[in-house]
Amino acid sequence: MTFRSTSRDTGTEDQTNVSGTLPFPKQPNQDEEEEETTLIKTVGWISAGLGAVALGLFVGRELRQRYRFNHRTPYDAYAHAGDEQQDVDFGLGT
Repeated sequence: MTFRSTSRDTGTEDQTNVSGTLPFPKQPNQDEEEEETTLIKTVGWISAGLGAVALGLFVGRELRQRYRFNHRTPYDAYAHAGDEQQDVDFGLGT
């Protein structure tokens, strides 16, 4: 169907001239839509998984810090209380 900006009066009232088609946008292929949908779903699931891992690491770290803080000993107040190093050369006077 073609459209004109100015109308012409040809004398007959019931003239319908369908000489062409409207320029519709090209419809995507069904395969292309499935590929895009699959790609979007895959990226979404990967993002959700990475978010869950990050949240788990954060919560685990917080729980571990709280556990360690609540299970302190009196020796933890001293400097190097937890060091396993045996060679102490500082402050011996040599």
